[in-house]
Amino acid sequence: MARTVRCGLIQTRCEWSPEKFSLAEIKERMIRKNEKLVAQAAKRGVKILGLQELFYGPYFCAEQQTRWYELTEPVPNGPTLERMRKLAKKYKMAMVVPIYEAEMTGVFYNTAAVFDADGSFLGRYRKHHIPHCHPGFWEKFYFTPGNLGYRVFNTQYAKVGVYICYDRHFPEGARILGLNGAEIVYNPSATVAGLSEYLWELEQPAHAVANGYFVAAINRVGTEAPWNIGEFYGKSYFCNPRGKIVAQAARDKDAMLSADLNFDEIREVRNVWQFFRDRRPESYGPIAETGSSKTVEAAD
Repeated sequence: MARTVRCGLIQTRCEWSPEKFSLAEIKERMIRKNEKLVAQAAKRGVKILGLQELFYGPYFCAEQQTRWYELTEPVPNGPTLERMRKLAKKYKMAMVVPIYEAEMTGVFYNTAAVFDADGSFLGRYRKHHIPHCHPGFWEKFYFTPGNLGYRVFNTQYAKVGVYICYDRHFPEGARILGLNGAEIVYNPSATVAGLSEYLWELEQPAHAVANGYFVAAINRVGTEAPWNIGEFYGKSYFCNPRGKIVAQAARDKDAMLSADLNFDEIREVRNVWQFFRDRRPESYGPIAETGSSKTVEAAD
C-alpha cells in the first residue's frame, strides 16, 4: 500500500498597510486570516502544513526601520506560536510556522518553528543565507545568519526539512537536507516578479531531482503598500522527486493548496538515480573555502 500523505501550504496577501494600521493590528489580522486557512486545510484532511515566510505581517524588509523589531517573539513560547501549536494539536496536523525570532535583546533570526501533530515542538530552523543586495530586500538589517544547521524534523507523517526563501539559491544546504533524511522540504518565501520569477520553477525542482525528495515552495501574494518593490506572485507549488510540479496555486489569490504525495516515490526515484551513492565528497573541498577568488587547475 502506498505511503501517501496529504500535504498543504498557504499563500496570502497582506493588504493592511502600516500607514493606516498599527503593527499589532496588522499582525492580528494576518494571524486570523491564516487561522481560517489552517481550518480549511484540516477540513481537507491535510496532515503536514506550511505557512509563508514572515506570515503574520508584510514583508517589512522593504525598508530599514527598527519599529519592525516589535514583531519579534521568543521560540517556542511566543504568543503566535502558542496559537499555532494549539491548532496543530486540535487538527492533528504537523505544521511549519515561520516566525521573526528574538533569541535575546538585539539578536533576531528569520526562523521556522516545526510542530508535530500532537502539538509538541520539534525544533526550529534558522535561515542561513541572508540577502542584502537588491533594493527592497534589506534583510541583514533584521536577521542574524542561522546557526543551527540544516535540520530535519521527524513528524508523525514524514521527515520534514526546512529552507527559507533566499536559501533556495544555494544547493549545498539543499543537499545536506537530503543527506539528513528529508522526505519533503518546505521553503517559505517572499519573492517578487522581475527579480527571480524565472528561477521559481527551476531551482527547487532541481533540488528535488538532485536529492530525491519532495519540495513545497511557498510564496506570498500581491503588492504591499507603501513599498514599491514589485508583485509577490504566489504560484506556490508541490514538486515530486522527479522534478515535476504536481499541484500549483494561482498567481494572484490567497490559497490553501493541498496535494496527496506518495512518499514511496522517493525510493523508486533513488533506485534509478543513485546520486547519493555516486557522490564524491572527498573531491568537494574547494566549495568550503572561504575565499571566492581561488581556482582549481586541472593537472596534465
